Amino acid sequence: THNRLARSAVCGEPLLFNGSVSSCRRPTRNLNQFPFLSVFPEVFPMQMEGVRLIVNKGLSNHFQVNHTVMLSTLGDSSYRFGATYVGTKQMGPAESFPVMVGDMDNSGSLNAQVIHQISNRVRSKLAFQTQQQKFVNWQGDCEVRGEDFTAAVTLGNPDVLVGSGIIVAHYIQSITPSLALGGELVYHRRPGEEGTVMSLAGRYTGSNFIATLTLGGAGAHASYYHKANDTLQLGVEFEASTRMQETSVSFGYQLDVPKANLLFKGSIDSNWVVGATLEKKLLPLPLSLVLGSFLNHKKNKFQCGFGITIG
Repeated sequence: THNRLARSAVCGEPLLFNGSVSSCRRPTRNLNQFPFLSVFPEVFPMQMEGVRLIVNKGLSNHFQVNHTVMLSTLGDSSYRFGATYVGTKQMGPAESFPVMVGDMDNSGSLNAQVIHQISNRVRSKLAFQTQQQKFVNWQGDCEVRGEDFTAAVTLGNPDVLVGSGIIVAHYIQSITPSLALGGELVYHRRPGEEGTVMSLAGRYTGSNFIATLTLGGAGAHASYYHKANDTLQLGVEFEASTRMQETSVSFGYQLDVPKANLLFKGSIDSNWVVGATLEKKLLPLPLSLVLGSFLNHKKNKFQCGFGITIG
């Protein structure tokens, strides 16, 4: 249970008043991406390469550790140790705070997040990343949730001595129970350069689908999620970048076969990259097997992976 609570807090689920399907699209998000647009479940398969072994161990109702071993043919093999702590401050049936999540690899590089619910309406988060002995990134968030709105401010990599950093402010308002509209302003500064980027976004939530749209100076992003039935879910994403002068379309689906304890995910995009993962739970053992493969037809590149999760 504590692992599920930690994931819910780390991902964040803003605009609880405006959507029945609320989950993280990606484990992390960029500073200039609307959090409330990451709304549909992970229907796209996660790229795999080599062999991965994950061992999860719950030490108590509030503390869990995990060990991850990665064996790669393309890059360096690695080992990561992670820990998750969920506090005793109960804010709901599926939420407890504070939440602390972190992991460190064999080279000493660290990723960590701390999330705390200050009050019923105010939530804060601090995340940082190190590469061996050096700080690489750190980010602080403060989010305020009202009855029909969400407002947040994010500060990323501030350096007072150099005069650099990123500030992001966004506001989302529920217009109707199904429609939410918002705006976001990103300000970035570093020596010899500074600028702002503004984006407007909207999200429409139906009984079994969610549609989102973002328009701004950096480009456009649109997504559509549809739950066909209890076993089949579909997702489509469109992204256009003005800086890269590129557009892409991705289609993904998730097929759940509960009687066989199977979960299949597949995807294809406009760059002719096809991927799929198959996950099999070996009940009653706390063991899961994952097979994954991706093929880039343009680059004639193929990679596959195999994973085992215990616990």
